[in-house]
Amino acid sequence: MRCCTELSPNQRIPTPLLRWASPLLAWLLLAVGCGRSSTPATLDLPLFFTCDTRGRLEPCGCFTGQFGGLTRLKTVLDAEAPAGALRVDVGDAAAGNQDYDFIEYRYILRAFAAMNYDALNIGAIEAQFSAAQLREIKRTSPVPVLSANLLDASTRQPILDPYRIVRRGAFRVAIVGVLDAHAVENVGDGLVVGDMTPAIDRCLALLRGKTDLVVLLAFTDEASLARLARQFYECHVILGGKVSQPAQQLQKENRSLVYFVTNESRAMGILRLRLQKGSPPITTGNEIRLLHDQIPQDTSFRQMMQNYRNEIRHTRLAVDDEKHSDPDAIPGVRAAATYAGTEKCLPCHESAAKAWHRSGHARAFTTLTDRNADADPKCIGCHTVGFGRPSGYRREFAAAKLVDVGCEGCHGPGSLHLRQREGDPSIIFTFRPLDAGDCIKCHYGEFSRPFDWNQFWPQIKH
Repeated sequence: MRCCTELSPNQRIPTPLLRWASPLLAWLLLAVGCGRSSTPATLDLPLFFTCDTRGRLEPCGCFTGQFGGLTRLKTVLDAEAPAGALRVDVGDAAAGNQDYDFIEYRYILRAFAAMNYDALNIGAIEAQFSAAQLREIKRTSPVPVLSANLLDASTRQPILDPYRIVRRGAFRVAIVGVLDAHAVENVGDGLVVGDMTPAIDRCLALLRGKTDLVVLLAFTDEASLARLARQFYECHVILGGKVSQPAQQLQKENRSLVYFVTNESRAMGILRLRLQKGSPPITTGNEIRLLHDQIPQDTSFRQMMQNYRNEIRHTRLAVDDEKHSDPDAIPGVRAAATYAGTEKCLPCHESAAKAWHRSGHARAFTTLTDRNADADPKCIGCHTVGFGRPSGYRREFAAAKLVDVGCEGCHGPGSLHLRQREGDPSIIFTFRPLDAGDCIKCHYGEFSRPFDWNQFWPQIKH
């Protein structure tokens, strides 16, 4: 039996036609081959991820040698991340849940969009915003913000998109976001945090057959990251989270690659993957990169920080209200003493006055005005006396009174002490003793060099 493609002698193609058809056939075969090679079955995909930014568009500038800031992250990504790299954030990009934190968070979102981030996950801090605020974020954010288990308290439906799918060449990458309820101390008004497990289950069911790679952004601790990997083999990459320190090494748990980073914007994670259709991803490299102080800061992001500070300068904030509640106050207890101002203390305490004038404390507010940060509530507290407390500094004072780190900034309100010294027999008052714990209210983390009482106290001893 002849093959079905074999020609009998009387069916042979005439020679002239064969000569004409051969080049055409060759061209068609080449075109088919080129078409197949235009969609390769493998792809090298670098993945850059961050977590725990805590609102740091730029380092505060209180001390030299500070690491971190999105200003430095932008510089590194511009230099090293190719256009097709996957870029995600695991959560806690915001600094807090105050009104000025929410304003800053909108600038943070613009910064991540400018760095071509594919998605941001909700962390414990963002979960303290209200449902109304998060709906505004969903409507206005220039970069997708995800959470599969941050739910409307009344409908029990997700406030934000649970996941998104992005394409990289011929590959479809699903990014899923979840938040551990145990990581949230106070959830925002109108919100509830659901269990991660059923939320991930629902997402994976919806994604089945639609993706080639599943990346789970899980704001949770190290033990829970490993548990999720054992429970959900479909998640090729699991990134955290609510952890104590950046990962020392890439972990393989079940079929998942587990990696995590933290450290208040001072570090980012890099995971280099090789994707192949129908196969699990292969790692070709990974590292935790420190954003050290020798990395230049992106000027456009520094300007973005100034734009934020200009906006809050002209915005009425809750902390500007005279009735604003002291976050450290004991409910039902009113402070007996009020702030009098450093100028009332210095005439009677000459040796302390000399030590104070020599110290940086006496010029603390000037360092804010030099950086246009003198209206930023995140900075004012450590550069004025009693900010946010009854009778303490308020933004409307500008530089008129209660500025710099004055006597009462450490010792507390001094009005009763003054009355006692002026001869009021009804007053019996003694300042409480101070120790290193009073200093580290401001001198901690990136806001100070490593604090050592024995090194710092001699500089202001009085």
